[in-house]
Amino acid sequence: MHDNGKLMVLAITAVIFSALFLGIGLTADNYQYFLSRRIPKVLAMIIAGIAIGQSSLAFQTITHNRILTPSIMGFDSLYLFTKVLVVVAFGGLSSIAMNSYFNFAGSVVAMLGFSALLFGFYFRGERQNLLVLLLLGVILGQVFDSSSSFLIMLMDPNEFASVQASMFASFNNINVDLVYMSTPLLLLASWRLYRLNRLLDVFWLDKDNAVSLGVDVKKVTLQILMLSAVLISISTALIGPLLFFGLLVTNLTREIFKSYQHQVLLTAVSLVSVASLLSGQWVVENLFGFSTTLSVVINFIGGVYFLTMLLRNKIV
Repeated sequence: MHDNGKLMVLAITAVIFSALFLGIGLTADNYQYFLSRRIPKVLAMIIAGIAIGQSSLAFQTITHNRILTPSIMGFDSLYLFTKVLVVVAFGGLSSIAMNSYFNFAGSVVAMLGFSALLFGFYFRGERQNLLVLLLLGVILGQVFDSSSSFLIMLMDPNEFASVQASMFASFNNINVDLVYMSTPLLLLASWRLYRLNRLLDVFWLDKDNAVSLGVDVKKVTLQILMLSAVLISISTALIGPLLFFGLLVTNLTREIFKSYQHQVLLTAVSLVSVASLLSGQWVVENLFGFSTTLSVVINFIGGVYFLTMLLRNKIV
């Protein structure tokens, strides 16, 4: 099947499951209440899917590695750490801790700083060492996790309750205001990432060839890292951390679409992500009856796939 046909199938799948989420059980008496609850939920899954898919694909391109994603590099851990710090500093019931806009802005700033730190270490010296970037991200992610766990142990149970919702991915308690606020930011970041698609195509040729073709590698890499940080902030703020989801959808996209054009791949990975989240959550709710959660399924499958890739040395 041609790439356009595959994109059409994915788009139709996403539309079908969106319609199922929105339409089942609606009557003339309850449609206003149900739609007010369901529309933000569907929008959150669409926004998070696009954000995770695009950021992971671009991140893998600039690092020339099919295992690395922003989540694996510790971005999700940093998000939780910022939430815990806010609660420890101001209290779980304070106006600052309860303000979703402040928390979202703080997480974006923290992740942008983390991206700048990774960027500085990655381009230190004449040669860029990918292993240094990997080790730095993983180690800092563990530091954030350990620090969060330590601070949580010292918390009052009431304050812990305000943090607990951010520790796991959830599609049922969506902040409506945050959904509508993050939509323009997602569109802006996706538009900018799409504008870089030709430069990302050149990155396939390795950094030395990209430099010889006139690409400012450091500038483009910094832009990608910053855009990835913003996109991951959006997805994590909306639905929580999904550690291995980016790894799964990017590699699945590359298996389905043999194209090397990011103009195609960015659209494809967005549709794969959205279709996967919508269909997976619908199956969990309607076939499994909430006996498990989608995040548990994703992390289990993603963890197995991650180990499989490591064992096969399929890292590029």
